[in-house]
Amino acid sequence: MARVNLGSGLCLSSARFSALVSSLPPPARLTRRRGGSLFRSLRAQAGQSETAGEVGTAGLVAIAAGLVANPVVGWSLFTLKSTGCGLPPGPGGAIGALEGVSYLAILGIISWSAYTKIKTGSGLPNGPFGLLGAVEGLSYLSVLAIAVIFGLQFLDYGYIPGPVPSEQCFG
Repeated sequence: MARVNLGSGLCLSSARFSALVSSLPPPARLTRRRGGSLFRSLRAQAGQSETAGEVGTAGLVAIAAGLVANPVVGWSLFTLKSTGCGLPPGPGGAIGALEGVSYLAILGIISWSAYTKIKTGSGLPNGPFGLLGAVEGLSYLSVLAIAVIFGLQFLDYGYIPGPVPSEQCFG
């Protein structure tokens, strides 16, 4: 018979330990449901829906993209307002490409959010740790900042820089 060492010289047999654990109230027991993960079991025991935090692969990609894209767009807008030009192309055009892809990622998140809002009447689900909801909110703020900064850019300089380097910026 196996024994569980509780420290300070106390031991408990495995049968007694199992009986003790099974007598605990449900939220304290960490049972694994058939075909489910431990986290799903914990959520279910806490009274939450098993699908509350699940957003699928698209949601995880949107979280990762949004967590990178929103700061890059913020940096781009700050640079645009400060210098009249966006981010420099960087080595091999990598920074400029990241800037362009970031604008597209935010556009994609906003489009997905609007589609979901029209279809279900509510925005995107919160996702794990509320990250998808946070990315959605930051993306809407980024779109608002884009509109304001592009408007100010046009008033101050008379143009909005294009997606590729031109004679006005980095030419």
